[in-house]
Amino acid sequence: MKILLVDDDPDLVAVIAFALQQSGFLVIQSRDGAQAFEAFNAETPDLAILDINMPLLNGFELAQRIRQRSQIPIIMLTVRREEEDVVRALGLGADDYLTKPFSPRILIARVKALLRRAGVESEGEIKSGRLLLRIDDLVLEGVSVDAINLTPLEMRFLQLLLVNAGRTVATERILSHVWGHRAGGNRQLLKQLVHRLRQKLEKDPTAPRILRTVPNSGYVLDPEVTAAEEPLP
Repeated sequence: MKILLVDDDPDLVAVIAFALQQSGFLVIQSRDGAQAFEAFNAETPDLAILDINMPLLNGFELAQRIRQRSQIPIIMLTVRREEEDVVRALGLGADDYLTKPFSPRILIARVKALLRRAGVESEGEIKSGRLLLRIDDLVLEGVSVDAINLTPLEMRFLQLLLVNAGRTVATERILSHVWGHRAGGNRQLLKQLVHRLRQKLEKDPTAPRILRTVPNSGYVLDPEVTAAEEPLP
């Protein structure tokens, strides 16, 4: 389940993104309206959280553009309290409105309520082929194996790859999603994370078929292999 999160406050984005990721959502982060609209077109998120006061393209304009193309739920964030802003946001097609400061728990509750209303509620599961990722473990459906226990970092990494199964995910995007913009992730730590995951996923970790490296680019989860009849170790 993809959430587009747009705000020009990096500290607020980090807090909200972490809370959403802990709840099992994949977060696509943008710092301005123009970048966010490009991300919306490329990623097709299931819900958008938009700040009103943003550079290049404000939240009102972005909500209007999104609504012209999609009926996904939209939540507006702002420090403003004027009634006309609420009326304008709702008139442009926003589904909910939160005034800063707010509790991340309240935001997540609103997100889940809107997704339920839209009929796309997430149960914290992502599936590709016979791989089913739950909040803290991985299951190979149809094969009699125990769930594969995952660390929080492994879970966030696989979450990103499963949502983009079959497509290369850039290294920088992985670092941002797994460790956050300011949490100190680097390429060496990522290589260690990949090594640990391959020990859990691959029949032969020295010749990976499920979690593959794309030289000078990133990593890809192969959906054809995850759907293959050969069981995981």
